[in-house]
Amino acid sequence: MAKDYYSILGVARGASQDEIKKAYRKLAVQYHPDKNPGNKQAEEKFKEINEAYDVLKDDQKRAAYDRYGSDAFQNGGGGFSDGFDFGGGFSGFSDIFEEMFGGSFGGSGRTRTRAQPGSDIRYDISISLEDAYHGKKNNVKFTTLVKCAACGGTGSEGNKKPAPCPTCGGRGSVRQNQGFITLERTCSTCGGAGSVLSDPCKKCSGSGRVKGERNLEVNIPAGVATGSKIRILGEGEAGFKGAPAGNLYVFVNVAPHKIFVRSENDLYCKVPISMVRAALGCDIKVPDLDGNDCEIKIPHGTQSGAQFRVKGKGMPGINSFRRGDMIVEAIVETPVSLSKKQKELLEQFATEADEQTNCPKSFEFFKKLKGLFGS
Repeated sequence: MAKDYYSILGVARGASQDEIKKAYRKLAVQYHPDKNPGNKQAEEKFKEINEAYDVLKDDQKRAAYDRYGSDAFQNGGGGFSDGFDFGGGFSGFSDIFEEMFGGSFGGSGRTRTRAQPGSDIRYDISISLEDAYHGKKNNVKFTTLVKCAACGGTGSEGNKKPAPCPTCGGRGSVRQNQGFITLERTCSTCGGAGSVLSDPCKKCSGSGRVKGERNLEVNIPAGVATGSKIRILGEGEAGFKGAPAGNLYVFVNVAPHKIFVRSENDLYCKVPISMVRAALGCDIKVPDLDGNDCEIKIPHGTQSGAQFRVKGKGMPGINSFRRGDMIVEAIVETPVSLSKKQKELLEQFATEADEQTNCPKSFEFFKKLKGLFGS
């Protein structure tokens, strides 16, 4: 059944974010499970107001709701699938409540112990179009936090096991009572790890990581384009006290080519052809990125801008077996620096030429001009 999230929070449809937040605060405190133990109706109401607030606090979700209603957020509803668990427990609601009130509510039974993973790293690389065509292995070198060799990344001297945190008893979080609500906060002593080091490693001061240089060989697949991103799992910054490392993201830039211009997986190039060869027809050879010559037949009477497609001589696809094409554009070149003899031959050609037959486009254009101005 469609739900009216505005009515659930008791606000007008055009309410501001401040008004929505204020209404949610009031209702969340009123129907919180800690204040209503064993009250199933209050529990359902608490779920309902969290569901409403989760949608209306987000401008994108709110716009979707205003247009499609609450059906936009149900599985199979054709809109958004938020992944929020409205059916069991309060794992999702505690995150909203913590966002609003600065801590998690008691009674969830969850421990706030968590490892601090390493950060992801971005590395930019520039390659040639030929490298993008064939693919290549490339060495990347960068400085980051790496696992401490002295302690193996544990942060403890001699790999001694850490002791439970005396402040939180190993939970990684401490509870505080604020009136009728019990809030759970990350332990300030252990930072949420739930344990402390009795003898920190002298080299890394107990962090389990030190600054060092990484040198990796990265496989650049054939077909990459500018903006392609290659993710290498676990090759980023080392995690804190043995936590998982971040990832390395290699961003690719393909340098401009002297001959070819890329459009998706097609390669375009412009080939100058003399006026005489274009008029009489000819065969030309254009090398592809494999180094092979592609023979292209230029028919007689070819005009400047005419394109000729060579199938399968473009860029390979990363996620498909189909290659792009090579598109050759003819640019008809007018002769320059004519000798006296050449001028005479061209003048003779102009005298004998039938404009309507030999230059039909020019003939038709000037014919239209005459008709336009009545002359």
